[in-house]
Amino acid sequence: MIGIEIMGNRRIKILEVCAVDLTVKTLLLPLINKLMEEGYDVDICCTPGNESKKLEQLGYKFKYVRIDRKINPLSNFKSLIGLYRVIKSGKYDIVHTHTPSASILGRIAARLARVPIIVYTAHGFYFHENMSKFEYKFFTTLEKILGRYFTDYIFIQSEEDYRTAKQLRIIGENKMIYIGNGVDLEKFNIENVQIDTVSFKTALGIPPEGKVITFIGRLVKEKGIIDLIDAFVKLARDYRDVFLLIIGDVTTNERDDKTKEEIKEILENVNFKDRFIITGYREDIPELLKISDIFVLPSYREGLPRSIIEAMAMSKPVVTYNIRGCREEVINDETGILVSPGDIESLSSAILKLYKDPELRKRMGNNGRKRAEELYDERKVIEKELFTINELLAKLSSRL
Repeated sequence: MIGIEIMGNRRIKILEVCAVDLTVKTLLLPLINKLMEEGYDVDICCTPGNESKKLEQLGYKFKYVRIDRKINPLSNFKSLIGLYRVIKSGKYDIVHTHTPSASILGRIAARLARVPIIVYTAHGFYFHENMSKFEYKFFTTLEKILGRYFTDYIFIQSEEDYRTAKQLRIIGENKMIYIGNGVDLEKFNIENVQIDTVSFKTALGIPPEGKVITFIGRLVKEKGIIDLIDAFVKLARDYRDVFLLIIGDVTTNERDDKTKEEIKEILENVNFKDRFIITGYREDIPELLKISDIFVLPSYREGLPRSIIEAMAMSKPVVTYNIRGCREEVINDETGILVSPGDIESLSSAILKLYKDPELRKRMGNNGRKRAEELYDERKVIEKELFTINELLAKLSSRL
């Protein structure tokens, strides 16, 4: 186990940094578990929350620093100081950062604390094609500065992001790797999810014959949830057996804290609000996807969204906006339908097309499962990460 053998008999210490504890639970635990299994000493740093407290009871080690997802100079500076103190006192060999704000502050703090290896996972660069030219220039320049002076290696989940990083020279080609994204293909397999679908739907307020359109994500504007609701309203007026299942919520330090209120206002003005099922955060995602007929993610900014992979792995057709990451996962007219961002009419039409054609839903769903099996196995992603971490440590050891 390299986690023990390098640096003599001392165990290698790694700090995983992200903004919120939900990210730890939903995205990072498979990697953390594998690192611990390999003998690494792993701490986690994020904003305290209910999920982190539950994980602490299971034996995971947390160091708490409040990290806002939004730009707030005073709060961001306090986070930077807090991160520096945690990293300096922890004497970590590797600091591994995730999510935009935590990755900016975490990498700067790690460099100031003279951490030997700083790794950044780009789950999706913050800059994207739908930004203004000024915003795009600002955030790409920021990534270049962070890449040159505050980062030793970048894991990139989206192939398009990888090509963009090479083109913009965010970091040297020998300091980045395309790792992809993935899910547990056994857990997210419709054949392995054993539920009574009629009872499960009834418990949610959905009749057995109801057609279910499902969204999974944070209830913020950039996820396109308002667009989806508008598109659904157009559909629901004419088709009374269709239901919108909204899975997710907002975090306490979310950049966008207004969209949830906007959703409430919209629902107050429709006469079929019983066909909106808003669950909040749920852990039974495979079960919820099993009762779903169509998965929709009309997001304006993504890296390589896990929710789409989960839906494809569960043999569900996908409707999504034609943006970075989403168009990498979804093959138009084969595993789903790509729609121009912000085009509510086309979004509604794409959902309607799948709603009316059960054979098309089945064909696209089956194609999605095959694609997930070929490209999105979580184990392969973790193997790439672990192999690279071991290589970085081996190079560091050779210099000592």
